[in-house]
Amino acid sequence: MLGAGEIRQLAEKLDIRPTKKLGQNFVIDPNTIRRIVSAAELSSDDLVVEIGPGLGSLTLGILEIVPKVIAVEIDQRLAEELPSTIAKHAPGRELELVVADALKVRELPGAPTALVANLPYNISVPVLLHFMSQFPSIQKGLVMVQAEVAHRLAAAPNSKEYGVPSLKMAWYGPARLAGNIGRNIFWPLPGVDSALVYFQRTIERDPALQQPTFTAIDQAFLQRRKTLRQALAGWAGSASQAEEILIRAGVDPQARGEQLNIEQFIAIASAK
Repeated sequence: MLGAGEIRQLAEKLDIRPTKKLGQNFVIDPNTIRRIVSAAELSSDDLVVEIGPGLGSLTLGILEIVPKVIAVEIDQRLAEELPSTIAKHAPGRELELVVADALKVRELPGAPTALVANLPYNISVPVLLHFMSQFPSIQKGLVMVQAEVAHRLAAAPNSKEYGVPSLKMAWYGPARLAGNIGRNIFWPLPGVDSALVYFQRTIERDPALQQPTFTAIDQAFLQRRKTLRQALAGWAGSASQAEEILIRAGVDPQARGEQLNIEQFIAIASAK
């Protein structure tokens, strides 16, 4: 494990100044790393993909459980140092490094079964959804994200946090909050609170319905106080056509998007 002192020494050696642009907030507390890894519910058989390993703190924690990690890192300097850190602190464990923008990754050196990451706050939801869509081998995972985002990902219908992230995550299966993380375990200190979200892929759906369903979700929440009859008018062609689609799907045209679960949105997409 890396302590706070070694993390700062590594950053100084690499002339790394954590930036908001890349969402770089490094975890400096080994106990928190172990807590994150425990919450991920990994087994020794898992092949884990980690997004944004940074200086390697979480990578080392994951490698205490699994023999191999695929790490996706956009920062060239961090990527070049990571193999040395792993060799020093986790000899005998394997690291597959992919130097790329996580949002543009289409292939990985292996089929990961789990995703574990301290995700950059500014792109956390797009990155998570991209990996779930692109890599169907991922069956479970745990992400640390901004607390507000965590609550959105895990929200249930009719709650104030419920919306587009909640529904798109639910396409794959259930997500739940797995704990809060204090600001003082990061360097530099972030301006927001963090939380953990655990998720599973438990449902196999028709891939052809994913994009139509996601489009319907997006339209329903553009103006979330509108009824679905009005909110989906542009998507359907008119308000009257939206009403016909909703009735075929068994959904009340006067309902609002925040009242519907993912199965109902899939029914709407199927009925168009």
